[in-house]
Amino acid sequence: MTVKTERAILRAGTLALFSVLALPNLVKAQDIVVGLVSPNSGANARYGAFAQRGAAMAAEEINVGGGIDGRMIKIIPADSICTPVEGVSATQRLISQDEVDFIIGDICSSVTLAMQPLVEDAGKLLVNAASSNPEITYKAGVGGYQHSFRNYPTDEIRAKAVAEYAVEKGYSKFAVLSVDSDYGRGAITYTRKYLDELGAEFVSEDYYKEGEVDFRSVLTKIRNSEADSIMVYGLADTTPIIARQMIETGLAGKLPLLGNGEFSAEATIQAAPKAMEGAIEAAAWLPGYDSEGSMAFVADYKAKYDGEEPNNHAYGHWETMHMLAEAVDAADSTDAEAVIAALQGIQFASPMGTITFDDHHQAIRPLLMLEIREGEPVITGSVAGEVTYSEQ
Repeated sequence: MTVKTERAILRAGTLALFSVLALPNLVKAQDIVVGLVSPNSGANARYGAFAQRGAAMAAEEINVGGGIDGRMIKIIPADSICTPVEGVSATQRLISQDEVDFIIGDICSSVTLAMQPLVEDAGKLLVNAASSNPEITYKAGVGGYQHSFRNYPTDEIRAKAVAEYAVEKGYSKFAVLSVDSDYGRGAITYTRKYLDELGAEFVSEDYYKEGEVDFRSVLTKIRNSEADSIMVYGLADTTPIIARQMIETGLAGKLPLLGNGEFSAEATIQAAPKAMEGAIEAAAWLPGYDSEGSMAFVADYKAKYDGEEPNNHAYGHWETMHMLAEAVDAADSTDAEAVIAALQGIQFASPMGTITFDDHHQAIRPLLMLEIREGEPVITGSVAGEVTYSEQ
């Protein structure tokens, strides 16, 4: 049975009743074994849980349809704890002990960057479904690492899209309040790249540490500046704290948030509706996206996981597993080089639209723009997620 037929079964919502998260000693010789590296413990464990569940659901759907030429997909989960050292150890075990055919991972960009030389040396195919650091694909494909692909928008794509959209809305004086990490600083660095051509500027620039809870002084500084908006690339758990303190410091309803920090999450909006009103975010995917395939995914995921609403990591790993399966089917092989060639030429019909890869093995895929309006995330359009590469 072809992957196209399998996807028809998927859209009908047919799900298997058995688990595909396999222990190594349960893997059969004819199985296609995929190692899935994600933070399954530690501060980011909930993101890893979404990734594992999304990928497992996709594998079940493929297996119910007969697998790939009769071969079943088995997933071996591996815990990175969102640290490069642990991620490398997990990847080494998958390669040397579990002898996986392919690897998907990691959510954390620092881990993915550490994994790239390892999988390259081992000749294993790594497909990323969640890391956003632009360096990952600057170094991939023609950039050097032939065995690395990414099916996720980069911080550069997101930063450019948000800044362009904000300027179109009339905002041009940005106060920065982002997480002090490669992600938070990287997004601001790539925003700065486009400020002059957009006629915009940073009027202040501040970064916070993970776990920080008091933003009153920096918000007061922003209130006394010329800023007309606050650019936040930050942690989902921190955004509600910032929003509540914006109310305390008199900024709510005056300066909208721009960037990315799970602005559209129901819990974030409910924490401080007045502060979140007008927030602008670019997203790889949203549960409210109303394509037929996306709505079917959400319904099936909720049915399978006791009503839990999927986040973008659940969707991204589900989509990426289906994409990998289609590439293996097209290659008619699990040989890494054959599947790489299939991915390079793929035109994957996802619920988000057609996905292809550029010569850096970065997915060219739509990116959704949304605003928070009257307490609800509203999708206002989409932009093409294509990178213009420059010297690093």
